Amino acid sequence: MSGRTTGNAGAAYRAIWRWHFYAGLFCVPFVIVLALTGSTYLFKPQVEAWLERSYDGIGGTGASASAAAQVGAALAAVPGSSLRSYEVRADAADAARVTVAGPDGDVRVFVHPRSAAVLGMVPEDERLMQVVKTIHGELLIGDSGAILVELAASWAIVMIVTGLYLWWPRKAAGLAGVLYPRLKQGGRQFWRDLHAVIGIWVSAFALCLLLSGLPWTNVWGGAFKDIKQATGMTGGKQDWKAGMAAHVHHDHAPGGHGAHPAGVPDSFDAMVAAVRPLRLPPPVLIQPPSDRWPKSPDWVARSDTQNRPQRVMLVLDPATGAVVRREGFGDSHLVDRIVGYGIAAHEGQLFGPLNQALGVLTALSLIGLSVTGYVMWWQRRPDGRLGAPPAPDGRIGVGLAVLILALAVFLPVLGASLIAIALFEWLVLRRVRPVSIWLGLRTA
Repeated sequence: MSGRTTGNAGAAYRAIWRWHFYAGLFCVPFVIVLALTGSTYLFKPQVEAWLERSYDGIGGTGASASAAAQVGAALAAVPGSSLRSYEVRADAADAARVTVAGPDGDVRVFVHPRSAAVLGMVPEDERLMQVVKTIHGELLIGDSGAILVELAASWAIVMIVTGLYLWWPRKAAGLAGVLYPRLKQGGRQFWRDLHAVIGIWVSAFALCLLLSGLPWTNVWGGAFKDIKQATGMTGGKQDWKAGMAAHVHHDHAPGGHGAHPAGVPDSFDAMVAAVRPLRLPPPVLIQPPSDRWPKSPDWVARSDTQNRPQRVMLVLDPATGAVVRREGFGDSHLVDRIVGYGIAAHEGQLFGPLNQALGVLTALSLIGLSVTGYVMWWQRRPDGRLGAPPAPDGRIGVGLAVLILALAVFLPVLGASLIAIALFEWLVLRRVRPVSIWLGLRTA
């Protein structure tokens, strides 16, 4: 649609085009970082298994050290530590993986299965996949980074929704440039086609990724949790967390389980013996009673698989080590199950290698959108100006206003940013003529 379009439809089109431009301008750096880290994290099980391969199958023959002795060796290796979790390996010849809470944070300790000698240690925060996850969730800058990621995700949703509107074929004579690019076209037409076609094919997957990531965020996730509690949408233990809690000790303390200062009970080996034959989806963790809210006196064993619909939690008798209760994914509230399916798909574990392949394809497509969008902007930018689409010269209409309000309410960080941008534009940007002209808020 050309700049000659008049009336509400023309004003709405210009406004949406302008939103799409600024959303892309803000999102592109974050989209690239999130796409790279997210596509890497999809392969967490394979990467961690490869990195720790030297600790597998080393037990040989002969009697194994007791699980309690392995835990004791790990605790002794980190003075002042307490037990966080013990991983029950499917193969008893693998080195024990014991996570302890030390004075400076959680440490993963590898213990020889027969001699109980400590083979290696690594702080949890320094493990490769944990670093990738922390970058993905908070950009390595804590709460501020988490808010930035949530803001970028919110604006990325705006970018996709507005992009679909701009893509919608109004005068197309065929599918060329709509569902497949006209590769023989040169210049701007080629890059426009490539940008639009990649966008339409990836939009559904990208929206699923963005929406399924919202429960982890600080503001949206925290509000969602409060709404669930206020409306009674609870049942069973919620195994996902919002905000910083989703990135701190999450992999080794799901469900709020904390460290155990007194080591392990006499029944600890019986616990391991009861759990190992059940062949729960790995990793399988035995964890001490919770010292976090809500506190619990129970020792538990749980499958911490990233394919959350397969997760199982077993409550163990601390006197005998026997399993006294079993809770599965189906025991959770419907809302938690829906979120669990979304998170499992987000992490690439819901339906195996195909899930990972779709995640990688989506990530590469988002990077492709970022690159083609940058090229399009570079080709059309005027000298001395940002090159933003012209501001609308009429009313945007009730429909678009309702859509803006709905997005602002659904995505509160987006809503807050819209208010801040509007105030800053009105109070500052429009009053500084050179800046206003550079941004396209007024003509020269």
